[in-house]
Amino acid sequence: MLKGFKDFLLRGNVVDLAVAVVIGTAFVALVTAFTEAFINPLLARLGGTSVGAGLGIQLGEQGNESTFVDIGMFLTAVVTFIITAAVVYFAVVVPMTRLAARMWATEDAPAEVPPDVVLLTEIRDLLAGRPAAGVTSADDNTP
Repeated sequence: MLKGFKDFLLRGNVVDLAVAVVIGTAFVALVTAFTEAFINPLLARLGGTSVGAGLGIQLGEQGNESTFVDIGMFLTAVVTFIITAAVVYFAVVVPMTRLAARMWATEDAPAEVPPDVVLLTEIRDLLAGRPAAGVTSADDNTP
């Protein structure tokens, strides 16, 4: 049982997964920094002149932050998700799909049949369709 676990760890999939998690975490931090530095100020500017409120709706008394519906924060999360998903798709999924298609295309391609084998197959098929000389069928053995 321990040998199987050791083989699983050393197979490389665990290392690839660990690298993917680390790179993914770093990338999400990069996209979050981008949206907080560039997207949030733009959305706050669209929301009005009050600094800190940003794009949103105040549901009650002015100045109570707990009743402020922050639409800008939601839009920032949507932009972060779209940027992350687009980069993952175009940087990981598309290249891996193309690589897998190339690998499977070369392995699944049938080997070319030599011409003599094709000719012998045709002769066999023609002979199988023709009645054999000197052989009677079971119907001909009537007394």
